[in-house]
Amino acid sequence: MNPLPMDLTALDIFRTVAAEGSVTRAAERLQRAQSNVTTRVRQLEADLGVALFLREGKRMALTPEGLVLQDYAQRLLALAEEARQALHPGQPAGRLRLGSMESTAASRLPAPLARLHGQWPDIALELCTGASQVLLDKLRAHALDAVLVAWAPGQPPDAALDSVPVFTEELLLVLPAGHPPVQGPQDVLPGTLAAFEPGCTYRRMAEEWLAPRAQPLRLLELGSYHAILACVAAGTCVGVVPRSVLALAPLPQPLGQHLLARIDTLLVWRRGYRSAALDALRQALVS
Repeated sequence: MNPLPMDLTALDIFRTVAAEGSVTRAAERLQRAQSNVTTRVRQLEADLGVALFLREGKRMALTPEGLVLQDYAQRLLALAEEARQALHPGQPAGRLRLGSMESTAASRLPAPLARLHGQWPDIALELCTGASQVLLDKLRAHALDAVLVAWAPGQPPDAALDSVPVFTEELLLVLPAGHPPVQGPQDVLPGTLAAFEPGCTYRRMAEEWLAPRAQPLRLLELGSYHAILACVAAGTCVGVVPRSVLALAPLPQPLGQHLLARIDTLLVWRRGYRSAALDALRQALVS
């Protein structure tokens, strides 16, 4: 019987090269020699009998077979970390990969994460930001251990996920200074909505609220709340922003505000996933 051709270290090196798209950057991130990273990737390819990367100069792009292995590598490495932590349930430690909406990361996380690090310095927290749907897709693919996302009212629950509400946000439609009071979507004068990319729950809620307007809505996709607020302040559009973020962004003149909804931010993880690090994070978020 042939030995198993993969080990966790090789999978971690493969995953890092795939994420970085470069042996050089992967070696720096892993603190390994470039020659070692190259050798381990080639050994893995030889053991599996397939090419995992297309080599275009210094750039490394995944082959179709590499894409298949990437999904399995994410799941195997996540399961290995979960098993390691399960053996020490009272000692939060190890890597915890957390995804968060940008608004939550900016306005809600600094204090809880400071408490988490102060109490459990052995937790290696990795934080990434993105739209709610993107983060949920990464969670389901085992690329993240937990995510902080907005779950829109009426959105059906997912039987594969567990969650707990940790924050409540007031979602605002922000208006240019001097805009008349707004009672409904027909009162909104600018015809452009500044918002994040598709997959953002806040954008979806604003679009649905504005849908009854007589004039079709134009969309301006931006990558930060600072950019959204700057465009609104210039008078060219309206924007959708949580009140907690608006409080962090002083503006030269006050903007108009209309409350769209109150919506919970949920901490979400895969059903059945357990780790002492996740339990410690939950405690820090709700305390």
